[in-house]
Amino acid sequence: MSDLRPRSRSVSGIARHGQLHASGPVVTVLKFVAAALAVVLVSAVSIGGIAVSQINNNIKTVALSGEKQGPMPDLGSFEGGFNMLIVGSDTRANQGAQFGKDDGVLNDVTMLVHVSKDQSNAVAVSIPRDMVVPIPACPKENDKGNYNSMSAQPINNTLAYGGLACTVLTVEALTGLKIPFAALITFQGVIQMSTAVGGVPVCINGPLVDRYSGIDLPAAGTYTLAGADALAFLRSRHGVGDGSDLGRISSQQVFLSSLVRTVKSNDTLTNFTKLYGIATAASQNMTLSNSLKDIKTMASLALVLKGIPLNRITFVQYPGTTGMGGVYAGKVAPLTSIATALFAKIKSDEPFTLDSGTGRGSVADPTAPVSPAPVSPAPSTSAAPAPTGSAAAATPPPSGAVSGVLGQTAADYTCSKVNR
Repeated sequence: MSDLRPRSRSVSGIARHGQLHASGPVVTVLKFVAAALAVVLVSAVSIGGIAVSQINNNIKTVALSGEKQGPMPDLGSFEGGFNMLIVGSDTRANQGAQFGKDDGVLNDVTMLVHVSKDQSNAVAVSIPRDMVVPIPACPKENDKGNYNSMSAQPINNTLAYGGLACTVLTVEALTGLKIPFAALITFQGVIQMSTAVGGVPVCINGPLVDRYSGIDLPAAGTYTLAGADALAFLRSRHGVGDGSDLGRISSQQVFLSSLVRTVKSNDTLTNFTKLYGIATAASQNMTLSNSLKDIKTMASLALVLKGIPLNRITFVQYPGTTGMGGVYAGKVAPLTSIATALFAKIKSDEPFTLDSGTGRGSVADPTAPVSPAPVSPAPSTSAAPAPTGSAAAATPPPSGAVSGVLGQTAADYTCSKVNR
């Protein structure tokens, strides 16, 4: 059973200052998000100039703290690495009667995506929603002063406290990384985008039934999930792992890895109907930072993400633990020493492997396809440049491990571990 207390739908002790307002449907949730944004970017590249103005007009934007608008890049001209924060809101506004009514706006998912400077690898770090962290002073939406800083609050309070900009500032302070790009996503976005991609194959190691999220998969096996079923799977906490959010993170990484493999498959990347549907659904169901509002920027980032091989796309959980007392009672406490080692690797763009398993909510897939043995290259007397982009596909996996970090790569086939 979970060490965490039942999830609150409101932010206790915090004024709900920073709710984001948008006309029409708001935006998308859960750990579908990291791969979901990659889906959007790849789609933007593939559809080219078709209905680009229509898609651009659908996009809603919000300013980040200190954000400055620079010149838009030419298509394919983005150089170097970048950091992007992807936030999933649990808002019920405009999401449909099936989700009930609630005025809460919590960041149910907070995921930092880092692409290395040489564009050969990417890391997506999921920060548990119940992790207690310092929240810095966040700017008010009218640019007149700041909300007060706080020393210890669950990170999922930041969206309600000061909007997307506050969540970005908090993650910047926590990780030491500057984040110029951010996206906010909601329930309906997950439903529409998982349908547009044609469904995502997901493996489970037993019957997965969770009356809280609505998922009902009767037996072990692989299911192709789309629409409301995909959302119910991603929302399931009680049905996977040990019933905690830490278990749900690794279960969601099962979905994310499969989604990346699906999106990078030839069938998806060459199917105009799928690509246009994905781009349209995403543009209608996302709120982006001003830095992402032009489709040229999205397309330029997409060309980077599209070329990274599966074994160099790594999903990890920000190191944390449950069962602590004090301000961490019923919440998640960060494991600072392990996090420091992890982010030292990320900041130095040094690729790494994981030696601690996938996490509480997933296990290796016993029916995973067997990769062919790598062919050793012929010896060469001349130095070759480091591979980047699609050329990195032939690059072997990195050898350096970070102890205590849980996760998997997009090349790893895993199954969600049901909570029996």
